[in-house]
Amino acid sequence: MQNGMSMAQAKCNRRGFLNAIGLGTATYVLGRGARTEAATATNPNILWLSCEDISPHLGCFGDENAITPNIDQLAREGVRYTNAFTTAGVCAPCRSGIITGMYQTTIGTHHMRCSAKLPAMIKAFSTYLREAGYYCTNNSKTDYQTADLHDAWDESSGRAHWRNRSRAQPFFAVFNFVGCHESGIAGEAKYKSVTAALKPSQRQDPKKLKLPPYYPDTPTVREDWKRNYELITAMDAWAGEMIGQLKAEGLYENTIIFFWSDHGVGLPRAKRWLYDSGTHIPLVVRIPARFRAAGQGEPGSVDDQLVSSIDFGPAVISLAGLKIPEYMQGQPFLGPNPPEPREYVFGARDRMDERYDIIRSVRDKRYRYIRNYEPLKTYYQYMNTPEKGATMKEIRRVHAEGRLPAAAKLFMADRKPIEELYDLQNDPDEINNLAADPKYASRLKRMREVHLRWVRQTRDLGLVPEPELVEREKKFGSRYAILRQPGGEALNSRLGKIASLASEGKAVMPELIAAMDDEDAAIRYWGATGIGNIGTDAKAAAGKMTAALEDESVSVRVAAARALCMMDRPRRALPVLIETLRGEDTWGRLQAAIVLDSIGEQARAAEGALKEALTDQPSKYITRVANRALNVLNGTKNVVK
Repeated sequence: MQNGMSMAQAKCNRRGFLNAIGLGTATYVLGRGARTEAATATNPNILWLSCEDISPHLGCFGDENAITPNIDQLAREGVRYTNAFTTAGVCAPCRSGIITGMYQTTIGTHHMRCSAKLPAMIKAFSTYLREAGYYCTNNSKTDYQTADLHDAWDESSGRAHWRNRSRAQPFFAVFNFVGCHESGIAGEAKYKSVTAALKPSQRQDPKKLKLPPYYPDTPTVREDWKRNYELITAMDAWAGEMIGQLKAEGLYENTIIFFWSDHGVGLPRAKRWLYDSGTHIPLVVRIPARFRAAGQGEPGSVDDQLVSSIDFGPAVISLAGLKIPEYMQGQPFLGPNPPEPREYVFGARDRMDERYDIIRSVRDKRYRYIRNYEPLKTYYQYMNTPEKGATMKEIRRVHAEGRLPAAAKLFMADRKPIEELYDLQNDPDEINNLAADPKYASRLKRMREVHLRWVRQTRDLGLVPEPELVEREKKFGSRYAILRQPGGEALNSRLGKIASLASEGKAVMPELIAAMDDEDAAIRYWGATGIGNIGTDAKAAAGKMTAALEDESVSVRVAAARALCMMDRPRRALPVLIETLRGEDTWGRLQAAIVLDSIGEQARAAEGALKEALTDQPSKYITRVANRALNVLNGTKNVVK
């Protein structure tokens, strides 16, 4: 084992983690260097049909508008999982978790479009299949947020196919359909290309579709909703073609088939979010009779156990007859002797493209709990990609006209609640927040405790500011190792506490001020962030914030500068923000740009630095935020950050 942890300690930690959050204990162990007997033709082939950006808008999941005959047939021959969820509402963080069987917040792949170093012990789950003799191919999306999984595939390309294997070799093959990505809804050319082969009978009448209540009911929004359904129908035809290839080659009864999506529909308040609209996905598995364990894979059956996307890999390992690495946080829901089903599934939102918004979620079969660690940020922070979409433009337009329906107006609020609690049985669209309802106080308390325990047990790296992650990764060799150094457990505990206090207001200002003297920059960052959240009522801490402008950590300096601006004391703060924006630390520059974008007219003195950020192209994210800040300063109409 690495990072000073013995194998016995690792096993103990995993058992404690599983027991603490009600997952049971997996019985599979794979020691380092262990190899299984070589796979043969008697082992099952395994095929993954994955797609992008769709919720369970399929006929087999009860959607009356869906036209999905092939997936529906697969469900009639297999198992439909009604409680499958991804660990993020966006592709790359989620896919990094799928390939490793680990939470993205544990291994440091949680920020969209980052690249984390992994410790040598963490491998792609497909590597274990390859070591056992499987031919493993990926066609062809990766998006793993790390360059360290070199041995994941025998081939990963647009040409990868099970047909390229040795004749008697079992295969694990992944094929991914990209046509239903959000760009297929937003882009006219892509939508027309993907759906070109649809028959008139496979087209949708947008007037007959039921919109979610959090969208304005306009022809433009209905057109996007229609496109979603038609792209799914095109995907279904592709799935049928892939299944047809198996049948034509005599492989159908020797191959276990998984069908799943990487997250929910590619529209606002769904993709990138942790509600069901963003994380509830379709999952269908067909297991030929010869490979079924007792009570599994019965044709036409429905399974309501909670399944996380990090469980997909362990399930494949188990079905292949292999042992599951002890470090994996996912657990098998198929194969021999699976552990007790999950009691909860978890989700995380961190940096989405150019905007930070730390949100965590816990879901059981009925309730969802959400913790907003940055409640002063609006739901719909301005992000370049979703703002290009027609539905987001309509939300902005109709809001400016004062005509949004009540459910849609909730998400245009100036800030978010600290906690959210939803009863999915009675409120499937998650509109009625029960967190303040006394009748649900015990439920709220229980799920809050589960969330906090998960943050501690999984060593949530999302609470460490990104510039600090990058620097500490260089020091310790991986992000995974950061909270596993001597003293890491105590730091992890302090981080969870101070990050929670940062949104608690003036009552906890003594604790926030005390945090500024902590030896760790991540703690000081949250102390300064909390003081900034209090704003003008925190002027007693102005001296601490002024001193923190010279902190060794760029994240602390930027957070302290923001705090002073929130206190209406920008004079000393602005030079620090300008210097940081012109500096060399990419993520520090992004943090500074975000602060400048949030302070309105106070940022006028930084206008020159913001214009420079448009021309030197430090990164597309910094450029996007700088451009937005300049638009705000120059009086762009109907601006919402």
